[in-house]
Amino acid sequence: MKKLKLTFSLLVLIGLSSSCDDFLSEIPDNRTQLDSPEKISEILVNAYPTGNYMEFAETMSDNVYDSGDLTLTTIKNSQMYNWEMLDDIQQDSPSDYWDACYSAIAHANQALDAIDKSGNDPKLNPQKGEALVARAYAHFMLVTFWSQRYNPATAKTDLGIPYILEPETVLLKKYKRNTIEEVFAFIKADLEKGLPLVNSNYKLPKFHFNKAAANAFASRFYTVTGEWDKVIAVSNELGNAPVNQLRNYQSYLDVDFNTGPRLYGQESQNTNLLITSASSIYLRSFYSNRFQLTGADRDILFGNNTNLANKEFLYRPLSYNGQITIFVPKFVEYFKVTNANAGIGQPYVGLVLLSNDELYLNRIEAHVMTNQLALANAEIDYFLAARVKLYNPATDKVTEAKIVAKYPVIADEYTPFYSLTAVQSSYIKALAEIRRREFIHEGLRWFDIKRFALKVIHKTYNQPDAILAKDDKRKAIQIPLNVSDTGVEKNPR
Repeated sequence: MKKLKLTFSLLVLIGLSSSCDDFLSEIPDNRTQLDSPEKISEILVNAYPTGNYMEFAETMSDNVYDSGDLTLTTIKNSQMYNWEMLDDIQQDSPSDYWDACYSAIAHANQALDAIDKSGNDPKLNPQKGEALVARAYAHFMLVTFWSQRYNPATAKTDLGIPYILEPETVLLKKYKRNTIEEVFAFIKADLEKGLPLVNSNYKLPKFHFNKAAANAFASRFYTVTGEWDKVIAVSNELGNAPVNQLRNYQSYLDVDFNTGPRLYGQESQNTNLLITSASSIYLRSFYSNRFQLTGADRDILFGNNTNLANKEFLYRPLSYNGQITIFVPKFVEYFKVTNANAGIGQPYVGLVLLSNDELYLNRIEAHVMTNQLALANAEIDYFLAARVKLYNPATDKVTEAKIVAKYPVIADEYTPFYSLTAVQSSYIKALAEIRRREFIHEGLRWFDIKRFALKVIHKTYNQPDAILAKDDKRKAIQIPLNVSDTGVEKNPR
């Protein structure tokens, strides 16, 4: 089959094995027609990025430290710790994730093109909704990593990423970066068109943008844009006390060691809304990376005095190397053998992309920003009760006074594009710290570092501190070389 190498690395065609990827590599005139709901649904299976952003996002954040063990060193780990550009495409690198996102977008666009050619047959509305939300999600992740933070005051001129709205039809198409304002307008349009059409009628609903997952993504988007009423609207179905819908960390401790770590990413966990199987060696990084969460710095994140109750967390970090580096067990590697005789194959890691836990915390933030502090207190109380050992809702009850005392306002620390009262600043800091621990290793801390313009300090043994300033240009990852070499504008440095 003749392959097309598309400019801009929209598709990673070499080595792809699925029939849908073969479809995208075929010359357009030779492609099988996507003329049935089943065929369109099949191509949408690949409308989700198969790359993994979590390792590089986490390594850039303030969740990692220098273990000091010089035997634990990889170029990727070191470069991302120092916010430097990686020159090659490898698993779990920014370039790999860039390609994975644009490949997912290409699949979504092929599905949307087929639906449009059908005359937008209403029976295809579920597929249309999934394709629109999936396209919005992949572009959102791209603009989050490769552009500066969203700020409506500067978005009209800030560099975004190319927003692709149609299938590839030419061999060497040139692409131009949209502004952040344009990118966010496109994301919002896709999301709000897709949300009413999405349903949950899938054989494996948690591997698709089911209704709950689409709402969770919408809450993430509206949290970034500061549309608090919309955050609340898309999260109302969860309820104020979502029994059995949030993660239960005690349940992970009640089973044997081999079972506990495997529970986090499973479909059986009610909180997990969107799961993917990513081509990744992330699990291996926990015993190969020098710059990681370290045993020596454990109490910075998980000390008893880092939560409102001043009690032990139910998060239980483990270690492969005598506590030099530590990790909270969340990932399981699955090895797909591609050649049994040669003993070679491809490693995959299950990732939770969206969860009720994130949705719930986003809603608490919206309640804070709409001055519903009593409701926010009750929700924070409910959330912590499942994460802090021996938490007593009576004596450990969350109050405004406790929040303000525990998370005092520091001038010029949290500076989103919208204004905060002093009390709101304390609550926003409290929620960011809760998220920081809840989603450890998952990269979401980087999202908060950008939207709140937080400064990051990375210490390295025998070296000066590396500082990432509040509005440091390096917060927008540099455009991959294989893309900028085709003429796509680089990020300023």
